[in-house]
Amino acid sequence: QPSGLQPSMSPPPPPPTVDSLAGLRALLRGPSRSREYNSYSGKIHTLKWSSDGSRLATGSVDRVVNLFSLDSGRLSKDVTFKGHTGSVDQLCWNPRHPSLLATASSDKSLRLWDARTQHSVATLVLRGENINVTWSPNGECIAVGNKEDLVSFVDVKTRKVAREEQFKLEVNEVSWNCTGDAFFMTTGLGSVQVFSYPDMQLETTLQAHPTNCICLDFDRTGRYFATGAADALVTIWSATELAPLAASGRLEWPVRTISFSHDGQLLAAGSEDHFIDISHSATGEQVLQHATNNSSFTLAWHPRCYLLAYGADRDKYHDARDAACVKTFSVAVES
Repeated sequence: QPSGLQPSMSPPPPPPTVDSLAGLRALLRGPSRSREYNSYSGKIHTLKWSSDGSRLATGSVDRVVNLFSLDSGRLSKDVTFKGHTGSVDQLCWNPRHPSLLATASSDKSLRLWDARTQHSVATLVLRGENINVTWSPNGECIAVGNKEDLVSFVDVKTRKVAREEQFKLEVNEVSWNCTGDAFFMTTGLGSVQVFSYPDMQLETTLQAHPTNCICLDFDRTGRYFATGAADALVTIWSATELAPLAASGRLEWPVRTISFSHDGQLLAAGSEDHFIDISHSATGEQVLQHATNNSSFTLAWHPRCYLLAYGADRDKYHDARDAACVKTFSVAVES
């Protein structure tokens, strides 16, 4: 870790939230604001908020990482990180230190960046083209998966690969649960494999979908996790019972990205459909269909409020100079 790095101070409590489905519908269908930021020359593959919500990072086929600061609901571009020689396919922030960012690229490298110094602090060359990355809840380990279905576990303190797990089935998204004692993996067989951590013993296999299970997200409150698949379905699960609670099938294309809101009340799902489906986590019922006029392959709710950021990919017939952009959708919650 960079010298002098201290854990972030506890942020002030979040604004009050709405519990009922009717209340959420009234809130999201009421006054709102949409904004658009920065054109890219290629598809935005990934975007994530820092753990304190002060920054948004994006990675794209352009091989760069763009960092934005959030102030009064508006994003402003801070810096562009350069160094990757392949597309930046996934990124994640350290959940304990909101200035530290990890990026995984098709160039076979994992890079660590410090948003305060605006420089790369470490580069690890791994054994394949990286397609997913996740940070453990305690901030001590980063898991990186590649196209050959090899998952490498990187010790953040030593910046070395501590162990590798080779799988015989297609590995898509990977994630720890909120407590960090279980490691989840979506597969090409439509299943979710659940391993105990750190010993990585297979505990159970959940047959989540009949087709390729693509994406996975955990609710910050620890109540839910959700999966999205090539069957265009989103399934919401109990994170404690590992049992399905609800499913929604309002998208027509494979579900590429999902994200829970800060309070776990809302779940957003994106695909090649030209809208984002926002559902009620407890029931799976639709709260809002947010029109985008674009495909959305990556999205993320802000960790403290109802502010949704997403990558909007232009249709192939649009001007290549305006190939993609970052958009935000927000609603206000009065104290």
